[in-house]
Amino acid sequence: QELRPKSLDIKQEELGDMVEKEMASTSEAIEDAVRRIEEMMSQARNESSGVKLEVNERILNSCTDLMKAIRLLVMTSTNLQKEIVESGRGAATTQEFYAKNSRWTEGLISASKAVGWGATQLVESADRVVLHTGKYEELIVCSHEIAASTAQLVAASKVKAEKSSKNLGRLQECSRNVNEMAANVVASTKSGQEQIEEKDTMDFSGMSLIKLKKEEMETQVKVLELEKRLEGERVRLGELRKQHYALAGTYDTAEDGEAKPAPAPRRGILKKPPLAQKP
Repeated sequence: QELRPKSLDIKQEELGDMVEKEMASTSEAIEDAVRRIEEMMSQARNESSGVKLEVNERILNSCTDLMKAIRLLVMTSTNLQKEIVESGRGAATTQEFYAKNSRWTEGLISASKAVGWGATQLVESADRVVLHTGKYEELIVCSHEIAASTAQLVAASKVKAEKSSKNLGRLQECSRNVNEMAANVVASTKSGQEQIEEKDTMDFSGMSLIKLKKEEMETQVKVLELEKRLEGERVRLGELRKQHYALAGTYDTAEDGEAKPAPAPRRGILKKPPLAQKP
């Protein structure tokens, strides 16, 4: 609901002001996101160590690179919009141009809102992951959302831009860079998740001798249970195959897909053919 353009509630002449406000708001949200990531990085270095610190730094560094790419995208998009307005308004004012192209303006506002919102959500998800109160999957989803919203912003800008525009070429290059940085966030998040989960399941450093022996016995029980279950599944698979072969030998598949019993063989066919006489 927040991402929907509010142009229906405002006057046409105010659309231009809304575009400038939304772009400025998006830039501010990204700058704030960069500052928060730097604070999280400092906090992670003070409160964590070892594998967890390595994972947090890698994830936060990839988020920082993504924020920088988004910031450059927004700056380039702003320059392209100014170029579009200057070349298309003629004798009209900037406000009149936005009012005349109200549907395009609404799409631009919506795309800008989506980019800023995605950046904010990414930082909040990263904060929860670093504090171990969130899910790694949230970061992955936010990265996909940012890639989608930047594509929306490029598409909205491309509608009115000249094909030969240098700013348009720069914007498309920025969009590709954002997609690449978002993919890096996904990759660092997945690898970090695997690294943390592996460490948690294999870290026995804090266990006493009795605790280790108990864990060893419980693991042996699990191994025996899994082996018994595996053997049972193998027996089941063998029986299923026997039944399959039996049915395949008894039934022929008709052309229409219906299984019908195969006709009983005639007795004459089963008789051995007479031996050929020697010449």
